Amino acid sequence: MDQRAAFDQVVKPEILNRIALRHRFLSRMTLGFVAGALTVLTFPPFSLLLLVPIAYSALFVGLRDLSFGRAFLVGWAFGLGQFGFGISWIAESFYVEAERFGAMAIPAVAGLSAGLAIFPAIAAALFAEIARRGAMSSLLACLLFATSSTATEWLRGHVLTGFPWNLASYALVDYAAFRQPAAWVGSYGLSFLTVFVAVLPGAAAMASGRQRLTISLMALAGIATMWAVGTLRLQSDAQQPPTVDLRIVQGNIPQEEKWAPENRETTFARYLELSTRPGDFDVLLWPETAFPGFLDEDTEARARIAAALPDGSVLLTGVPDRVPSDDGMRYFNTVQAFGDTGKILTGYAKHHLVPFGEYVPFRGWLPIERLTAGLGDFTPGPGPRTLALPGVPLVAVAICYEIIFPGHVVDDLFRPDWIFNATNDAWFGTSIGPEQHLASARMRAVEEGLPIVRAANTGISAIIDANGDLVARLGNGETGVIDAALPSAHPSTLYARFGDWALLALIFTTWAVGLAAGLVGTHRCNKRTRTEKKSCW
Repeated sequence: MDQRAAFDQVVKPEILNRIALRHRFLSRMTLGFVAGALTVLTFPPFSLLLLVPIAYSALFVGLRDLSFGRAFLVGWAFGLGQFGFGISWIAESFYVEAERFGAMAIPAVAGLSAGLAIFPAIAAALFAEIARRGAMSSLLACLLFATSSTATEWLRGHVLTGFPWNLASYALVDYAAFRQPAAWVGSYGLSFLTVFVAVLPGAAAMASGRQRLTISLMALAGIATMWAVGTLRLQSDAQQPPTVDLRIVQGNIPQEEKWAPENRETTFARYLELSTRPGDFDVLLWPETAFPGFLDEDTEARARIAAALPDGSVLLTGVPDRVPSDDGMRYFNTVQAFGDTGKILTGYAKHHLVPFGEYVPFRGWLPIERLTAGLGDFTPGPGPRTLALPGVPLVAVAICYEIIFPGHVVDDLFRPDWIFNATNDAWFGTSIGPEQHLASARMRAVEEGLPIVRAANTGISAIIDANGDLVARLGNGETGVIDAALPSAHPSTLYARFGDWALLALIFTTWAVGLAAGLVGTHRCNKRTRTEKKSCW
């Protein structure tokens, strides 16, 4: 055989095969990125439910037969599409002081997105490696995929202080019945159910005959079961609290004007004017850092607040606070309660602070300024706390960012009757960020079985009942008040009592079953794939 013939028969086919494999892998990377980007359209304000099975099934199918490393890259591309578009609103906060931070906006969003994408990448790699090694059914593969996805989503919510933004389950926020299972399994558990049902169409597409029919019927059964369980909860009776009338004030102060010394009186006067509009209320609610100063040190301001409060009423407002210590002055982001005499009744200090927004991690090593105005880093408070106020049902407080953390907004030993979420989404302008933030608050209401009252400087103040429904809201760019009664609470939910323990047990059990299937079925799988050139799942 001459060299030309050897090249044509041996070398050329190998080169063409490698090129084809490379193109196929790049196609899967592209598919992963597009699928990740599609998930953004499943979350509020879009809530396109049909895209949920399309996005997750595309990733599920795209991981078939991939090695650990290649699956990791496809999963990373999925995460890059999901977070690159899903948290693009973060760039808005850098343009509040554009001359100082504007140049950092795109690099910061790109870097954060690339880092967060590691979590779905790990999920994809674990799933592909276990599935590739074992002779497992398509249904077990779907279960393993959903479990891997949920496990890394849970890790994302806890590692390095956590960032549980846009969990898979938030695709169901705008669908009343489908979001209710979170009362039993939480948002992470609902993410598992969501992803499991979402990838069944992908598994059905790869199956044939009776197996395809079985998987399709299981998908329909899963949807029907989630809807039925949710509908039953919507029909359950809630506890009736004492009649309490609320007034939420949304001042709509632009972030770039909020802390300017020359605007302090104008800001304070606006909140007082809105608060004293005709109408009765028992509790007045101002948003995060509504008062641009240290209110506990300002006797005149407290006197003006007392004059604005009806007899027997209470103000809950976000204010910065400072306390001297041996290490110097310590600053806190707090909500403080004031009575109709202007006296401070109690307060709560934010414990889950925003990295680079309220403090700089590794400040001694990183020469970076934090984005928010102030004299120094905030100090975290001791944790969730229930406040007892005269004439008001027991209330928990979550300040801004804290509301995104499932299972970490309520004192488990002293259950409140409602949750006050003071926030300031003016940082994010008219982007999709405030709608996504509101979605997190609605899921906390379902998980805890408690109404949530949300006061925002601008977009989006709202009253959310214990089923996650919006009773009232003020949108972005609106100035005004919400007057409404406090909704009723449900009895303590299963998730409120047990948290994520059941979910973690499911994750470890599923991985154990998947690994066992791999160990038991590896020989049979290898034999079949060698002779039939088929995947193990």
